Amino acid sequence: MGFTGIFLVLFLIIHVGLNATVWATLVDPDDHGIMFNKAAHFMGSLVVPRILEIGLFLGFFLHIIQGYMLTAQNRSKRSVGYAVNYGNKGSKWFSRSMGILGSLILLFLIMHIYHFWTPSRLGGMWQVHELQEVTYDGKTYHNLFAEMQMIFQNPLVVILYVLACISLAYHLAHGFQSAFKTIGVHNKSYNNMLTGIGYAFAIIVPLAFAMMPVSFYLGWVK
Repeated sequence: MGFTGIFLVLFLIIHVGLNATVWATLVDPDDHGIMFNKAAHFMGSLVVPRILEIGLFLGFFLHIIQGYMLTAQNRSKRSVGYAVNYGNKGSKWFSRSMGILGSLILLFLIMHIYHFWTPSRLGGMWQVHELQEVTYDGKTYHNLFAEMQMIFQNPLVVILYVLACISLAYHLAHGFQSAFKTIGVHNKSYNNMLTGIGYAFAIIVPLAFAMMPVSFYLGWVK
């Protein structure tokens, strides 16, 4: 559980960094999604990223299955609750709600794959509509920037994405430091530092993800 969690943390770093290129248009008004479309094409066209993509899906699958198994195992060992409920004095509510938070993230992941991954990777019957194409220097790319512009004009979709990012933030608030502790990275000399990094990561990364649909909906990037 710890290893798959750390693997997915590394994925989030790469994913948020790549997606952050949508804001290149704020620096270069003539960008109009060029940097993002080229970055997305790079990740989807070369062999190594596609192989890593398979590993990513396996990582998600293992993490989800392990999470549900661990939740079921913990509940089976204590069928009767504690006589005294200490609430947040014993542990934070989000650390006790990792199963629920993970399930919400899973539902979001299905929606996210449906919106972007299946049209660009599988095409054909998986496409809700045909992806636009754009040409840079004589080379054709999927215009996923325009796809984001279109999808994030729906306020309901934007709200769902933001709520999913909030769920992710609380999931990471416990999961980040817990993953390292699980594999033995737990020492008083740097435990506070690890906790601080975990909370910072749980705020910065989900906030960046949440601001992407908001930026498109409000017309900050175009």
